[in-house]
Amino acid sequence: MGRRPILGAIALATAVTLSAAACGSSGDDTSSSGKKTITIGFQGVLSGDNQQLGLNALYGVKTAIAEVNADASYPFELKLVESDDAGSPDQGPTAAQKLIDDKKVVAVVGPMFSGATKASEPAYSQAGLLSVSPSATNPALTTLGFTSFYRVIAPDTVQGKAAADYLADVLKAKKVYSLDDKSEYGTGLSGALEPELKAKGIEVIHDGINPTKDYQSEATKIIAAGPDVLYYSGYYAELALLTKALKDKGFTGKIASGDGSNDPQYVAQAGATAAEGVYLTCPCGDANSDPKAAAFVESFKKVNNGAKPGTYSGEAYDATKALATVFKQLGDDVNRESVLKAFPGVNYEGITKTVSFESNGEVKGSNVYVYQVKNGAITVLGNIADLIRA
Repeated sequence: MGRRPILGAIALATAVTLSAAACGSSGDDTSSSGKKTITIGFQGVLSGDNQQLGLNALYGVKTAIAEVNADASYPFELKLVESDDAGSPDQGPTAAQKLIDDKKVVAVVGPMFSGATKASEPAYSQAGLLSVSPSATNPALTTLGFTSFYRVIAPDTVQGKAAADYLADVLKAKKVYSLDDKSEYGTGLSGALEPELKAKGIEVIHDGINPTKDYQSEATKIIAAGPDVLYYSGYYAELALLTKALKDKGFTGKIASGDGSNDPQYVAQAGATAAEGVYLTCPCGDANSDPKAAAFVESFKKVNNGAKPGTYSGEAYDATKALATVFKQLGDDVNRESVLKAFPGVNYEGITKTVSFESNGEVKGSNVYVYQVKNGAITVLGNIADLIRA
């Protein structure tokens, strides 16, 4: 498959388990319509402070499944098994094992958060079970020897450079306080952002803080440093608390963050007044304002009781539809081994991008967008590359 080097411990186990996985086909079941049933899994953050990001993705998966099951051109129906890892590295392996142990599951959408992904992927590689993340962006994930991992979102090397370009060229920052939450995601994003800022001659102050409920001391440190921009690499629940602490103490600089904070829950938790003006970068566009995604948005609302697509909804939808495309091509030969072998060659025209992959599991081509909270709502400003050229 032209994959990256295999970790020694995984290589032996994979050789043993792939042959067994071939028996794990979900095509043995038949739906009420008379079609065979193919089972896929979803692993993501379905509980905890940042669960909305997981629900966004889960609803995208459910939308794709509903469309496939209603489409007579597919000779099968999809069934979904969910597994909650709470976005935690500690819970990731258990959540992955639940799907691995279900022999009917032939592929997984997820995991989502980078830490949970890093912790889960050795088990998926050992089992020969394909996992396609809609959201795990830590750059190292495609360099660790995982043999069944793909992602449909750009790594933080892409987002970090684009964010640095925007802070420098549009916001005209001279000093940036780069704060991360010490997670795999947070350190991956700050580690990509900071060298790009320094290369542009911007002074960078780095700090890290584990998620907490009290950001008063951190806010005091940030204000004392006097940055033009604070860029937070972490998730929305923590950014909301940090934003409130900063605004309460009179911070006058600009606040920015990445895709992990790009959700209306950030505004709801921080409060519209505190969140006003905050910038959010994301290697994902806004389906709700994209005319080409109008049919997806309507389908999403219909399937999910009126909910609107959010961050990672489109990516999860595209990952699921790409899987369905591969299942259709495989015909009666749908099992873990055949899916893992066929998926690298997929070429699916999705709503977020054309889903096709480099040999290391990275999706080909991506754009990074910037959003801003305006009048209590997150509004897309545009593609960063276009905004800089304008």
